[in-house]
Amino acid sequence: MLTSGDILLRPLQDHDTGALAHLANNKNISDNLRDFFPYPYSTADAIFFIRLVKKEDPQMTFAITYQGQFCGVIGLIGQPDVYRKTAEIGYWLGEPFWNKGIATIAVKLVTEYGLQQLDFIRIHTGVFEYNIGSMRVLEKNGYKCEGVFEKSVIKNGKVWDEHRFAKTK
Repeated sequence: MLTSGDILLRPLQDHDTGALAHLANNKNISDNLRDFFPYPYSTADAIFFIRLVKKEDPQMTFAITYQGQFCGVIGLIGQPDVYRKTAEIGYWLGEPFWNKGIATIAVKLVTEYGLQQLDFIRIHTGVFEYNIGSMRVLEKNGYKCEGVFEKSVIKNGKVWDEHRFAKTK
């Protein structure tokens, strides 16, 4: 478990199913994530995801809790082959928890975990051009914008730029 103040990152558990399905079933969440994140998001989707991440060794995916309440998910995906010391970070918060500084602290915690405990030397992600809030979260945590991939993302039938951010050891 990783913690800072009222924010705790812990493994997802079966009892998170209801809150996960409820918070994730939101188009405003889906609009900022890749298409493999389903919308609508069902209880079956939550069960499948929790079962999937319970198998991780080492732990790479965490429930984000705020004041003891489940509010989102954050994780790292280790990259293969010559990128094996690199991880991609991904995260989302339920809309009732936006603009409270939770994502900033969660990203800080999982970034430190990835760079220090998992021995990654680089953590990166891509952010859709309209997701300014997520860009700010990354910048507050020392991630640098390495470039903009013009017209590289198709989301909801529209073409968007992707901003690539990274932090290194």
